[in-house]
Amino acid sequence: MSAFFRFAITGVTATLTHVLIFVALVELLATAPVIANVPAFFGALLVSYGLNYHWTFGSSGEHGVMLPRYAVVALIGLGLNIGITFLVVNVGGYWYGYALAAVVIIVPLFTFLVSKGWVFNSAA
Repeated sequence: MSAFFRFAITGVTATLTHVLIFVALVELLATAPVIANVPAFFGALLVSYGLNYHWTFGSSGEHGVMLPRYAVVALIGLGLNIGITFLVVNVGGYWYGYALAAVVIIVPLFTFLVSKGWVFNSAA
């Protein structure tokens, strides 16, 4: 199984983690959705990091180095997501579905390449 396919499975798993934490906080603990999104994001980030570290890239580097790198890449991915959406919808005036399509292609490809080449690369 290719690293990119494992990366995709990890992404789906992290997304489900985000959704489960978010819904549990909102529905069971009556947490405001904006607030619930924060721990959901970090829970998904940790699941994604762990799976990518051990399974996708089979890394053996130090977590003290790789986890902060991963967090930076995740935040850049979030920024790309917001930026692409803003450009397509607010600047270009196009339907949000076009932005979503661009985000779904560009952001995972970017994060995969940077994760492979920098985040989980012990030599980097």
